[in-house]
Amino acid sequence: MLVLELILILYFTYVSFYSFILSVGGLLYRTNVPPVSLHKRKMAVLIPAYKEDQVIPGVAASALKQNYPSDRFDVVVIADSLRPATLQKLYAMPIKVVEVFFDKSTKVKALNQAMASIGDNYDCAVILDADNLMEPDFLSKMNDLFGAGHRAVQGKRDPKNDNNSMALLDGLSETINNFIYRQGTVALGGSASLNGSGMAFEYAVYKRIMAAMDSIGGFDRELELKLLNEDIRVHFAKHAVVYDEKVANTEVFERQRKRWISSQFFYLQKYFRPGLKKALQGDFEFFNSAVLRNIQLPRLLNLGLLTMFTLVAFALARYTYFSPFVWLGLFTLNAMAIVFAIPRKFYSFRLVKSVLLVPTIFFKMFILLFKLKGANKTFIHTPHGHAIETHPSNIEKV
Repeated sequence: MLVLELILILYFTYVSFYSFILSVGGLLYRTNVPPVSLHKRKMAVLIPAYKEDQVIPGVAASALKQNYPSDRFDVVVIADSLRPATLQKLYAMPIKVVEVFFDKSTKVKALNQAMASIGDNYDCAVILDADNLMEPDFLSKMNDLFGAGHRAVQGKRDPKNDNNSMALLDGLSETINNFIYRQGTVALGGSASLNGSGMAFEYAVYKRIMAAMDSIGGFDRELELKLLNEDIRVHFAKHAVVYDEKVANTEVFERQRKRWISSQFFYLQKYFRPGLKKALQGDFEFFNSAVLRNIQLPRLLNLGLLTMFTLVAFALARYTYFSPFVWLGLFTLNAMAIVFAIPRKFYSFRLVKSVLLVPTIFFKMFILLFKLKGANKTFIHTPHGHAIETHPSNIEKV
């Protein structure tokens, strides 16, 4: 009993202090806007679209509306399993379309084939999901950041929808992640975690690294580690915003989180030993991304389990080796880390109402821990449904 309690105390001490320190870092973050870069880099805006017929025409049309010279960027839609009617709409726009055909689709395969098709005449690769909408000055801000010397930049993904409690909580979760794992990490001198979209890289570096990858799920986790292995840190640009559709039903949420949790533990296992070796060599940044971040359970599970253990510790205080106030202190640190990360705009009656859904989500995520076998060997698609108006014009086929 003592050994189990000690293990739990050590784990939650680590989790609580890790989150709290980075959350305090998030409070210290300052947006340093770089000077305007006179050199306008040629950018490839790569948008993988697997069965995204409902949203991709509108997203492609929106991506064209950037306050950036039109001859200095190309919108490239990677069409995987799209319907003929959707392809017809895309071919009517001034964008590039790369049609891909795979027995087993993955985002890495799609991106690699697209870059092989469009060539090397680009300075930057910008990666979007098929539901992402860039703010009009997104590319200009990225250009300025690369002009300031950054080689890999993660933009800020904000929620595009909050149509129900599930979507609101999903958006809140991403906002907290931005604050802790990106804003806080960068403020403390570290490398931000990648989001999978709303990010930009030096084109040649990105193409070379991606060509050596065959990831199925969570490719952004491995990409981040390969960048760090080349001493390329990811900068977090809070002022460069992309709007991302949030999950609005529990079934899709469950599939998405299953993919995320599975990839997290897959890359923890794959890079655990290299991470320890890097730590012994003094490379704490790689160790943090490979081990310290991935060894944790998802935040909601940590908070739920910590709440349960704290209540049990008080109920069974006479039978425990550690004071229940130790558990209360860890719970408080964890809760403070989350409170620091929640913007004022989220505090409303809707949030209070949405919190009632948290126990159900906790239970579903806990059950997922026992259903991860083989999940990282199969591409799990998250469908999107919030289409926007399209404005077709001419298109170039690749």
